[in-house]
Amino acid sequence: MDIATNPEIGQSIKAADIETNYHDQGEGEPVLLLHGSGPGVSAWANWRLTLPALAGSRRVIAPDVVGFGFTERPEGIEYTPEQWVRHAVGFLDALGLDQVDLVGNSFGGGLALRLAQEHPERVRKLVLMGAVSLSFPLTEGLDRVWGYEPSPENMRALIELFAYDQSLASDDLAELRHRASTRPGVQEAYAAMFPAPRQRWVDMLASSEAALAALPNETLIVHGRDDRVIPVEVSERAFRLIDRAQLHLFGRCGHWVQIEHARRFNALLADFLDE
Repeated sequence: MDIATNPEIGQSIKAADIETNYHDQGEGEPVLLLHGSGPGVSAWANWRLTLPALAGSRRVIAPDVVGFGFTERPEGIEYTPEQWVRHAVGFLDALGLDQVDLVGNSFGGGLALRLAQEHPERVRKLVLMGAVSLSFPLTEGLDRVWGYEPSPENMRALIELFAYDQSLASDDLAELRHRASTRPGVQEAYAAMFPAPRQRWVDMLASSEAALAALPNETLIVHGRDDRVIPVEVSERAFRLIDRAQLHLFGRCGHWVQIEHARRFNALLADFLDE
């Protein structure tokens, strides 16, 4: 795909000294969307069905987290939760956003929780979707995601893993995402983030039970019942700990709630944010 016509490339801004690719749609109260950590992922790939759905009533902003997508990968950078939070806060500062509603998917959910805990004044409502909210024994699915070796066949296998609806695992999508995962520098950065043994990275991203119990934010927790990457029990545990939480489970749904059940997810999200 020609870069000039690639929908994954949006606007660019310097955030925490990192040239950051992001999408910015709509007007109104701001919502920040943080994507997951799949190979070749970008904000657009993760949130392409959510951005236009929320943009009718909100300003919806989705950056490529540093290390992913089309955001700059500074030489020598260490990919840690501290770095990712620093980048996210720098992004809010660069856009002049004092406070946002925050939506985090999977890895992005763990990052969203860290941001809410360390910078509580920057976050109003919180949405966690298939999130690494608490530690759990590394699943075979997550081990395969983080251990991805680029090939069309391996990418197709991951799409089959993410989705309950196997019709989503088309050759075209697998080839598109495989190409995204093999752009210059992408796989090198990805391989450096989560090397084996990978249980330590789950523990690194997760919050403590005490931190969740102390969280003051109104929080919507969303999960696919049939998720083979992040177990649904993780969100059920988080729901019992976060005081102002509600939990919505989607049956016949894997790790891609925002894609497999896009209409219902977007309606749920809009209702929660606007109430």
